[in-house]
Amino acid sequence: MNERTRPGLGTLIYFLVTLMLGLYFMFAAVQGDYGAFKRAEVDDEARGLRDELSTLNVEVARMENLTKRLSDDFLDLDLLDSQARDVLGMVRTDEIVIQ
Repeated sequence: MNERTRPGLGTLIYFLVTLMLGLYFMFAAVQGDYGAFKRAEVDDEARGLRDELSTLNVEVARMENLTKRLSDDFLDLDLLDSQARDVLGMVRTDEIVIQ
């Protein structure tokens, strides 16, 4: 009888190829373009962009309020006075300028 005590070369190659494919797919699932690390990076970037969007929305609301207050329909004289003095560099006679 011809009994083998060790596996054949084909079996060894099969297991090596299977192991290599498994390692490749595991690496791709973690580090690839669509992997877990990339997903965490994209989620972090989305969170940062949402924060930036909320900051910009607050700034837009502030600018819309100032624009409304300086419009013809609703004129805030104190704001107009403040803006005119800032632009023209003027001061009232009862103000003291500290530099």
